[in-house]
Amino acid sequence: MSTGKSPVVSKIVASPSEAVADIFDGAVIGIGGFGAAGTPYRLVLALAERKVKGLTVVATSPRQFEFLIQSGSVQKAITPFARYADPSAPNPLLEPYLKGEFEVEILPLGNLIERLRAAAAGIPAFYCPVGVGTIVEEGKEKKTFGTRECILEHALPLDFALIKGHKGDRLGNLVYRMTARCHNPVMAIAARVTIAEVDKMVEAGELDPEAIVTPGIFVHKVVKAEKPPLDWVYKGTVKTKGRKT
Repeated sequence: MSTGKSPVVSKIVASPSEAVADIFDGAVIGIGGFGAAGTPYRLVLALAERKVKGLTVVATSPRQFEFLIQSGSVQKAITPFARYADPSAPNPLLEPYLKGEFEVEILPLGNLIERLRAAAAGIPAFYCPVGVGTIVEEGKEKKTFGTRECILEHALPLDFALIKGHKGDRLGNLVYRMTARCHNPVMAIAARVTIAEVDKMVEAGELDPEAIVTPGIFVHKVVKAEKPPLDWVYKGTVKTKGRKT
């Protein structure tokens, strides 16, 4: 017999470890943000500690998945940047790549974002002029439209997206803060399962509907996570074992 009341929906999970518990070996993982801005470091670290194997990681910078490289979880990296802007900074991709421990696919940032957006829209592939005449076109179909050569880029669907919001509610609605918005929204819509860590958890109905960038329909789990110490992000000295939080 119906009570006439709607069930209370809550996508809140207790910890980053619980949030990533279902991620399986060989999954395709998207990590939102750009460098330090908007990256869900607590979720990434929790996943690294699980030591899942054979991941394909999609991110805009190797800094975002350095923990996963350290834990031996990465089989393939898809990213626009193979190293940091500072040439003196250690490059977490270089050594394992040269050892043949994982594959790296480099492509322009816009192409990467459009591949994610195509996956979200159900578009299997699209033609793009960016990358013609460079190594980006190697192995890809080419076609000329008018006088413009284009390469065929395929959609890039994700099994899981790990994203970072500023505020979230139990329904999974998210708002972002400043540049942290960058690539989190597109990661969210390209994934079968989206997991968000947020700085602040608020009551349902508290967020301004006009300010919500990622609606809860695209978010499956949300967890409140404390801001990580800066040395996690900038110094590259923290390992997945023996860390202090």
